Amino acid sequence: MVADTANTLPIENEPTPSIPEAGSQEAAINIDRDKGNFFYNTTYAYDAGVGLSEATVHYITDVKKEDEWIRNFRLKALDVFHSKPMPTHWASKDLENIDFSKIRYYLSQGQKPSRTWEEVPDDIKRTFERLGIPEQERKFLAGVEAQFDSEAAYSKMKDSLSKEGVIFVGSTEGLMEHADIFRPYFGKIIPTGDNKFSALNSAVFSGGSFIYIPKGVKVKQPLQAYFRINAENFGQFERTLIIADEGAEVTYMEGCTAPKFETSTLHSAVVELVALKGAKIQYITVQNWSDNVFNLVTKRGLAEEEAEIKWIDCNIGSRLTMKYPGVILKGRKARGEVLSIALANNGQHQDTGAKMIHMADETTSNIISKSISIGKGRATYRGLVHIPKHLKGCKNNTECDALLINTDSRTDTYPAIDVRGAANQVQHEASVSKVSADQIFYMQQRGLSETEAMSLSVNGFVNDLTRQFPMEYSVELKRLIDLQMEGSVG
Repeated sequence: MVADTANTLPIENEPTPSIPEAGSQEAAINIDRDKGNFFYNTTYAYDAGVGLSEATVHYITDVKKEDEWIRNFRLKALDVFHSKPMPTHWASKDLENIDFSKIRYYLSQGQKPSRTWEEVPDDIKRTFERLGIPEQERKFLAGVEAQFDSEAAYSKMKDSLSKEGVIFVGSTEGLMEHADIFRPYFGKIIPTGDNKFSALNSAVFSGGSFIYIPKGVKVKQPLQAYFRINAENFGQFERTLIIADEGAEVTYMEGCTAPKFETSTLHSAVVELVALKGAKIQYITVQNWSDNVFNLVTKRGLAEEEAEIKWIDCNIGSRLTMKYPGVILKGRKARGEVLSIALANNGQHQDTGAKMIHMADETTSNIISKSISIGKGRATYRGLVHIPKHLKGCKNNTECDALLINTDSRTDTYPAIDVRGAANQVQHEASVSKVSADQIFYMQQRGLSETEAMSLSVNGFVNDLTRQFPMEYSVELKRLIDLQMEGSVG
């Protein structure tokens, strides 16, 4: 059923690297250039075939043994997807290259999420061991879920959290076994008709996480999900819902990789966050997609009174990323924050930003965006801040800083700030700069190579944001930037 050797792009039959010793500084954060650029030949028990139709939706619903209301939800979403035109004003030239008729929308070995690594199918287990996921779980995570193509292969949380009533399962399990908590918020923060790709996700979603943190429970260690695309001509459509009840706190981290194929891969997720009164949710993303991936994601949170939602977003890789995490500040004194880093290399377009919708008095939002454009890479910031006239005491701060590495690099900023009334405060700052030749020359005189000097400059540019990441992720992010900088000068 499974080949004995890995197919690695571009290196064939590369041996699986050993996992670092527990307790070593390199454990869980070791990274190399081709860390995610490999795949294992896999025979799938369930395959919806190529193309998107009502038959595709029925197949997914039947395989997952879903209730009829979910089937109807999917079919209505499919109609919405077909009725909505492709966006024409955002990265439209790149989007025209997506051929929905050639994508496979559901692939699974039929596995239910295992509770131990030993129970995970061998090829999937080798994949996640190679990516270091078991070591990450042992060292610093309270729970982890690992998704392979359409379904989670592994899902486990510490027993102590289960005893406190914390729920951390896949979205399918959440819908089936925790519908009383899941269903009232499902599709409410991000409606099916929000955009063409949220409609697509609603029609064919599979995988993703459902997390519920009970009142007053503060999860001190992060929960993590890892999304792995293994197949060619594939679309991954996970759907995540996180609910933090009154006074609860949680940090959730996600990582993403895929091998590089000559054909396009589509990733179109939907993430909904709900922070009830006084709750805090921190959502951290470090994506390292291969440059054939279209990453078209919708992420939004709802913050009730005195609640806080914080998105920390790092976008590296992909052919095109369109992602604008948002917060609806519904309750008085709610707070929303988006900290984002985007790095666009040759042939890549990082179209990222943030949305802050103020709906109550004394709400606060903060947006800090940093982008780096290398070679002919293009980075775009697209933001929205909305404060209605009747509100009082609202504050927003937006900072957009762009760094250009080469003369052909490009950056664009499209802020939309709609603030009404005289009782609110807004400030916006933007800057574009180039790496100083004098600075590079000075560092070279101190023994650094040109590439090392450039990498040091870029890491310094984003350093104030990377300090917000957990240590394991900030170190990995630094190394990812180092690898991206190789070959960028000269």
